[in-house]
Amino acid sequence: MRPYTAILIIPTGVGAAIGGYAGDALPVAKAMAEVCDVLITHPNVLNGAMLYWNLPNALYVEGFGIDKFAAGSWGLQPVHQNKIGLIFDRGIEPDLRLRNIQAADAARATLGLNLTDYVVTDAPLNVELRSAESGASWGTIGNPGSLLRAAERLINKTKASAIAVVARFPDDLDEEAEQNYREGKGVDLIAGAEAVISHLIVREFQIPCAHSPTFSPPPLDANLSPRSAAEEIGYTFLPSVLVGLSRSPQFITRESNQFSSASDIWVNQVDAVVVPANACGSSAVLSLSQTNTQIITVEENQTQIMVPPEPLGIKTISVKSYLEAIGILAVHKAGVDPSILSSTIFSLQPLV
Repeated sequence: MRPYTAILIIPTGVGAAIGGYAGDALPVAKAMAEVCDVLITHPNVLNGAMLYWNLPNALYVEGFGIDKFAAGSWGLQPVHQNKIGLIFDRGIEPDLRLRNIQAADAARATLGLNLTDYVVTDAPLNVELRSAESGASWGTIGNPGSLLRAAERLINKTKASAIAVVARFPDDLDEEAEQNYREGKGVDLIAGAEAVISHLIVREFQIPCAHSPTFSPPPLDANLSPRSAAEEIGYTFLPSVLVGLSRSPQFITRESNQFSSASDIWVNQVDAVVVPANACGSSAVLSLSQTNTQIITVEENQTQIMVPPEPLGIKTISVKSYLEAIGILAVHKAGVDPSILSSTIFSLQPLV
């Protein structure tokens, strides 16, 4: 019997009640991975700044890569180990850069991760943050060419098979919005810009990539939410990114994949996808809605974007919580009709 494969998607920068903060969807992924044979999810779900949890059957896939995978354009090839190239934004102050270099060295010494020597971009990336009318965050990079040149240098000179980017983000965030986020009731102001950085490299080089922002350390806050606390316990968010990238699957196409493997994963092997109930407008969900994949929507995980499945003509199983979603996955994997697990079972009727 083939492996049961599910995708867990929680969009970044949209104020998701669960997964919109600092690794606070990791417990969901951890529980879901116990039910699935293969769980595909993205850095926003698994990154907890200094905190992480290695899930052997979870595939850490950047968001643009998930979109291409769901569209059937790319496949996923699991690996035992990636060689991670590290890019630093020239706009990072020397002391902050040193903190991140030491974090990378610590990951090598304590976790055995394989990192190349690092590259500093030839110009500051000049990250700028924006907010949409919906409340979702996004951003721009002033020097995208500098980022791409750094990635190309790592790929060509060191044979890096995955890229981690550390960029300097502005310290002068909207004070009220930042405080709301730290208290677990607002949108992550930097998440949208982070996605732009990783999307750019994945799209250009078809290589796993994730981003770790760096700032000046924030002041202590007695009202800090547990959901945001992972970002407050150290000087860097890099460890979880490096752990995720260390075994992130490689992207493959049918044309370029000369050494296909039985472990390669394509979209037709996906059994289910779990998404917030009002965040069904992503490219990945729209693509999967055209397949036999079972779409499960979680009502409890509200976001700032209001795109429910019904106006899009997407058929789903709607559940209240992730706890219930995990039950649906278990039933689906077992080949049992969920409606049979009820005290009332209606008789079959003639087809009208």
